[in-house]
Amino acid sequence: MKKTALITGASGGIGMELAHILASKGDNLILVARSIDKLNALKLELETQYGISVYVITTNLADLNAAQTVYDEIKTQKIRVDYLINNAGFGDYGLFAECDWDKQLEMIQLNVITLTHLTRLFLPDMIHHKFGKILNVASTAAFQPGPTMSVYFATKAFVLSFSEAIANEVKGTGVKVTVLCPGPTETGFKKAAALGESGLFKGGHIASSRDVAEFGYNKMMKGEIVVIHGFMNNVLAQSSRFAPRNIITAVTRMKLK
Repeated sequence: MKKTALITGASGGIGMELAHILASKGDNLILVARSIDKLNALKLELETQYGISVYVITTNLADLNAAQTVYDEIKTQKIRVDYLINNAGFGDYGLFAECDWDKQLEMIQLNVITLTHLTRLFLPDMIHHKFGKILNVASTAAFQPGPTMSVYFATKAFVLSFSEAIANEVKGTGVKVTVLCPGPTETGFKKAAALGESGLFKGGHIASSRDVAEFGYNKMMKGEIVVIHGFMNNVLAQSSRFAPRNIITAVTRMKLK
C-alpha cells in the first residue's frame, strides 16, 4: 500500500532530494515551500518519472499560523500523512547584538514553532492509526553553542532535544521519531545564512544534499532516533558532550570565522 509523505522545504536541497527518494519508492507526496514555480516543476517531474501523486502547498512556513493552514488543507483533501518530514529551516550569521531582530524571530518561528506545531498536529493521527514516521532535520549545530550564529544553533538544539523526548513518548505506539543532524552540506543554506567565507564551509568534506537525504531516509525507515551524517561529524558531536563547555564554545566560534 502506498504511503504519503509530507515534506517541508521541498523546493531544493535536502528536501528536494528526499522527495526524489520517496517518489522512487512509490510513495505519494505533499510538498510544501514558498516557490510555486519550483514546486510545480518538481511535481511534474516526479509524477511523470515515478507515476505517483504529488500535492503542492505553497505557503511561507515562517508565518504564525502556517502549520495549522497546512494541516487544515490536508484534512480538507482527506489525505492521510504517514511520514512527516520537517526539513524547512534557515540560519543567519553575525553578532547577536547587531542582528536583524525580525530575521531572528522568523528563524525561531520556522525552525522551532512551525516544526513543533506540525508535529503536534499530525502526531495524534499517527498514534490513532498505530503507524507513522517523523523525520526532524536538525544539525550538528545542535550539540554546542554557536557564537555568531547563536539563535540558529539554539533552534537546532531545541529540535534535537524535542525529537529525543517525543521519540521516548511514542514508544509502543507504532510511531517512530528520527532527528537528522547533518554537518555542512551543499544546499542553499550558506547563501541564505549570509555565511560568505565563513570557515564552516572551508576545507574538509562538504556533503551533498543527496548523500544526506539518502542517509536520513534510511535511518528514518529503520526507526533510529539521533542520526549524525558523517564519521567526523559523529566524532565532533560526541566529543562536545565531554569537553568543557567554554572550550567547545570558543572552538566553535573559531570554526565559524
